[in-house]
Amino acid sequence: MKTKLMTGNDAIAYGALHSGVKVVSGYPGTPSSEVIGGLLKMDLNDVHVEWSTNEKVAMEVAAAVAWTGQRALCTMKMSGLNVAYDSFASVAYSGCTGGLVVYVADDSGVSAGMCEQDSRGFAMMSDTPVFEPSTVEEAYELTKYAFELSEVIGSPVFLRMVTTTAQSWAGVQIEENFKPLDRKPFLIKDITKYTKAGAQICMDQHLDLINRFEKAREQISKKKINTLELSQDKGGVGIIACGVTSSYLEEGYELAKEYGFDRSAVSVLKVLATMPFPKIEVEQLMNHCGSALIVLEELEPFTEKEVYILACKIGYKGEIVGKLDGHFSRIDVYTADQVIKGLNTALNLNIPEDIVKSQTEAEKIAAARPITNCAGCPHRGNFLAINQVIRKLKLKKDEVMVTGDIGCTILGMNSPFDTLWTELSMGASIGMAQGYYHSGLKTPVIATIGDSTFFHAGIPSLINAVQHKVPMTLIIMDNGWTSMTGMQVNPGTDESFQQRGNVKIDLEKIIPNLGVEHFFIVDPFKLDEHVKILEKAISLPGVKVILSRQECSIQALRRGVQVGEVEVTDKCILCKRCVTITGCPAITLGEEAIVIDEVLCNGCSLCAQVCKKDAIETRCC
Repeated sequence: MKTKLMTGNDAIAYGALHSGVKVVSGYPGTPSSEVIGGLLKMDLNDVHVEWSTNEKVAMEVAAAVAWTGQRALCTMKMSGLNVAYDSFASVAYSGCTGGLVVYVADDSGVSAGMCEQDSRGFAMMSDTPVFEPSTVEEAYELTKYAFELSEVIGSPVFLRMVTTTAQSWAGVQIEENFKPLDRKPFLIKDITKYTKAGAQICMDQHLDLINRFEKAREQISKKKINTLELSQDKGGVGIIACGVTSSYLEEGYELAKEYGFDRSAVSVLKVLATMPFPKIEVEQLMNHCGSALIVLEELEPFTEKEVYILACKIGYKGEIVGKLDGHFSRIDVYTADQVIKGLNTALNLNIPEDIVKSQTEAEKIAAARPITNCAGCPHRGNFLAINQVIRKLKLKKDEVMVTGDIGCTILGMNSPFDTLWTELSMGASIGMAQGYYHSGLKTPVIATIGDSTFFHAGIPSLINAVQHKVPMTLIIMDNGWTSMTGMQVNPGTDESFQQRGNVKIDLEKIIPNLGVEHFFIVDPFKLDEHVKILEKAISLPGVKVILSRQECSIQALRRGVQVGEVEVTDKCILCKRCVTITGCPAITLGEEAIVIDEVLCNGCSLCAQVCKKDAIETRCC
């Protein structure tokens, strides 16, 4: 064994390797991306690791591997589970022979965008066990056990972490070496297990799934994954701490100690396997703690609801402090605040309100963090072009619907652009644009989407628009990378950056073959040309697609590649037009002229193109 400093995501990666995983598939999504990102940096000759086109595809790849008796890991963020669940539900009903672990990272507190979703709801719908590590070390150990449990019960297992755990660092003792299990894949022809062709087949699979879920409950209880620590004297308060919330207990105890809190009078059930509900341990806790139970879990009260049901069944009369009685919130991260608040309520400690809220006050004085495009981002040219065309058509911004999509694209909703109106889900910008047209809008409808998102879920929507001849304009912002989640490759990334043996899928070849009537390719850094093409596209009938191509500036600058060079001349009068229109973070104000940061600037020249005084000179590299 050796100790290695790692994040929670790293721990899952190493846990999978030390479990003999054969295939790891997934789609980038903060806060889960580093699992596959880290694996791709290793020399893994015997393990296949891939960024799949989307989460549904990743799930299907992993499921087939597990159906051949091998072990597979599938990774995604909570929003990705929405995409994958169509296939996952069927996989859960069919079960698996090899270990199948699905890692889902929920984003309590919404540090990385999208819905503040609790993935345990999906597990509940499909009777799937859920492990919730509270520490980095537990992430490593529970990943290994998740593969074991999956094979013992014949079902997939969810591994759920939240941003706090996924991104935390800690030293973890891990095994020195790893290699895939010495297994040969095998095929099982069994239509009663692997198809849904008939009511009886589906109902038999459903019953089998329920039985496998109960078997998981027995195995988890036998393994003592959930640990119960009862106070020496019967009575007092019990705490049920799910997943990451248990990490804040000691801090809460310390803060409450000054107000008469006695740690020895509290019993604690630390729940790392939240599904199936640990009813044996909770009943023991209820029988020991007669006065009150505090239930701590981030986001939805799944465990708490089960506590209420069990309390009703066995006649527990103590107070239950949680979300359902209004004490805790169903949003945001849980910290020591909730521990203090729960103890204050259950024990009548009379802790002042300002002490209870002490942990959240820091957030009020934290500096604002504006969300905008990076310096030199090619998306900036697209938003500038859209805004210019709207003005040239003598329309107002609030008269032209411009739908946005997931990723860096959506940053066009913010100042100084204020261009985009919507963000729903991967690929939804194209479908929504069609809906806005069908609603009877007479003004132009423009959809925007990134290249990775287009591969992920945009192609079916574009086909739908072509089939129904919807007069809409689509701008695909192709920067060659899945940038928002950490610069992962996608099918359109240049082959020199792909995994060995992979090929680039060129959107320039795909789009015309989908039946698109009008197809254009533009450079977003050539603003006048972009404006002319976009204005022309809007005037044409049918579906129009503009492929706007320029590499992500961060990735280009990392390799020392610049589009050009810019220099501020003495013509600058500090009118600030370059700042207020482009919003480029490479531009700051000096005493007599603007100043352009040479480190951040990639020479895109958009600032020069909007300058009315010709105060910025440009040179091509």
